[in-house]
Formats: sequence, structure tokens, C-alpha cells
Amino acid sequence: MLAAVAVAGALVAAAGPAVAGALREQGAASVRDAVLRAAAQCCAIEGSYPHTLRHLEQHYGLTVNHDDYVVIYEAYASNVTPSVVVTPR
Repeated sequence: MLAAVAVAGALVAAAGPAVAGALREQGAASVRDAVLRAAAQCCAIEGSYPHTLRHLEQHYGLTVNHDDYVVIYEAYASNVTPSVVVTPR
């Protein structure tokens, strides 16, 4: 019984970093989706995609944890969906 608990504990400890990495990646995907949804909402309301991420944060309620994620937002033209890359820190 004690050996089974020790083995289970070892498995959890070994999987910890992998699980944490997967959660960070999932969080980054969620942030990217939120940015793209806010950009689409902006386009629907204003008639064009915003030129900056800050516009979405100031006018559309988007909140990004910049301590945990790096967001690269590149708008090419007002009628083209921006490129959004989110990377966990």
C-alpha cells in the first residue's frame, strides 16, 4: 500500500512540469482566441480591424495578463484579420 502511494507520488511529480507546460500553452491559445474575438467585434462595430492591441484593451474590455503572456499583434490593413501570436513567458 505504501509502495503504491510512493509510485503515484513519483508519477505526479514527474508529470508536473509537463502538465504545467500544457496549461500554459492552453492559456496562450485562449488569450489568442480572445484577442481575435475582440478584433472581430471591433471590425463589426467600427468597420475596420484595430491597428493596435491597446485599442482592444481600452475600448473593448480585453484584458491580457502581460506578466504571463507575450502578445504580438500585427495589423496589416484595416480589412485584413490581424496576425496574433501569443507566447507564454
